[in-house]
This record gives sequence, structure tokens and C-alpha cells, in this order.
Amino acid sequence: MIDRIFLDHPRSVGESYGEHAATAARFGVSMIVGGAACLVHAVVPPLFTRTASDTVKRLYAQMKARQPAFSQDKPAFQQPEWQLEYEI
Repeated sequence: MIDRIFLDHPRSVGESYGEHAATAARFGVSMIVGGAACLVHAVVPPLFTRTASDTVKRLYAQMKARQPAFSQDKPAFQQPEWQLEYEI
């Protein structure tokens, strides 16, 4: 039971429990900080104009880099069809 709950998933992605916990926590904190910046931006638009967009792009690139099959591809946000005229 302990293996299934705490170790199966980290092993499936080639990490120890500690490595997986650290990575997941780092991603979570980044999302919280980016989300908080987005909420401040909603109230005061000149503040944090690129923080949420940059956070999403950085996390997306890090997640792709962790997946060997996709690590060589350019991120979708760099593809011409994904170029936006605005940023959140």
C-alpha cells in the first residue's frame, strides 16, 4: 500500500520520492506566485503585465524538457500559429 501511494508514480517517471516531491513543490510554488501576480494584475493592470505569461511559458518548457520524447521540439508558444497579439 505504501509503495502504491508514495512510490509508484515517482518511479514511473524515473525519480525518487524526494526528487519528485521537490520538483512538484517547485512547480506548485511557481504556479501560486504566477497566479498571485495575475490577481494583482487584474486589479492594477500596469503591474505584473508579463509575469503570468512568462511563468506559464517557463513551466511548460521545463515540463517538456523532462519528457525525453519531446525535449527536442520547440515549445508550442514559439510556433507561428501560437503567436498571440496580446499577453495576459
